[in-house]
Amino acid sequence: MDYAQFFRDKLNALKAEGRYRIFADLERCAGEFPRALRHDSDEVADVTVWCSNDYLGMGQHPVVLDAMREALNRSGAGAGGTRNISGTNHHHVLLERELADLHGKDAGLLFTSGYVSNMATLSTLGSRLPNCIVFSDAGNHASMIEGIRHSRADKQIFRHNDPEDLARRLAQEDPDRPKVVAFESVYSMDGDVAPIDEICDVAERYNALTYLDEVHAVGLYGPNGGGIADREGLMHRLDIIEGTLAKAFGCMGGYITGSSDLVDFVRSHASGFIFTTALPPHVAAGALASVRHLKHSDAERQALHERSATVKARLTAAGIPVAPSYSHIVPVLVGDPEACNEASWSLLRRHGIYVQPINYPTVPKGSERLRFTPNPHHTDADVDRLVNALTDVWQDLGLRAAA
Repeated sequence: MDYAQFFRDKLNALKAEGRYRIFADLERCAGEFPRALRHDSDEVADVTVWCSNDYLGMGQHPVVLDAMREALNRSGAGAGGTRNISGTNHHHVLLERELADLHGKDAGLLFTSGYVSNMATLSTLGSRLPNCIVFSDAGNHASMIEGIRHSRADKQIFRHNDPEDLARRLAQEDPDRPKVVAFESVYSMDGDVAPIDEICDVAERYNALTYLDEVHAVGLYGPNGGGIADREGLMHRLDIIEGTLAKAFGCMGGYITGSSDLVDFVRSHASGFIFTTALPPHVAAGALASVRHLKHSDAERQALHERSATVKARLTAAGIPVAPSYSHIVPVLVGDPEACNEASWSLLRRHGIYVQPINYPTVPKGSERLRFTPNPHHTDADVDRLVNALTDVWQDLGLRAAA
């Protein structure tokens, strides 16, 4: 086999379909978020980032940076091993306790990313619960899908955010068979929100464990930043709440929370936890400071939602096709991969605005989009520039305006 030719052919196919991904070379500027520097060959240009998952700008908050510096000076750069072999630092222990408290659970468990926490936990539950069947929302993230697939458990995919379809599928199974219902609270591409209460009703009726991914909601919703389930007073009805430290909390890592025995079971069996090096202590310390801050400060959340509502209203008024979204996420539909890529690069090169194009397989073909994530640090002047730039690009590329 000509391996080199195989790789070239596959890459050329992606380029022909308009799905080849080009990464902007960015340098975040401490203290100036959402400003960044773009490195392009020998040129350096200022850009405003409009697609960061650092939703609240906590990645540059003084409380977080001070905690990281202190921990770095005290504990050094790395954890020194897996959690099982010398890698459990006191900052990990404190952070797990804080996350458990955030979600009203007995225990928490840290992973190196939200992807790993989903994959490791769902694969462990699916493979270790005898004859388990997993019911997965059709809109679930790739990490959840991969974890379920890796478990080799039977699975049923229920229609997106449809408790009735979930109930129909659960009713067809043996009542005594172990079951897991896996879904998200905020779906990151459309910005829609799950009917958590109704899904819990169905799961409880059929004695199924509930697994809720809150990665795009933790820190952003609820009186303490515990997510949509916190906002709606439903955390006690979820068996496992999974989240990330890399979005609203501005750091890195993923986690699960749940009962002591359930979390200990995952800790004791999940290879994605057991055999990987622990988070650096200073990262855990920064995340701990961020979680504690957002438990007691609602100012960042209020500012985020005001900015999101403002951007949606302004873009809609300008005729830009904003998809319906019931969260902080602002999806602008393009519907063609090449046009989506061109719109992104035109905004970057001509207007100094960075938003990454979202194409298949992240979203279905025909629903390609630009996904904007306003944050509290985007000014009114930034919003004006965005609206004017998008209007210019839409007209230049002949894209369809909103009806």
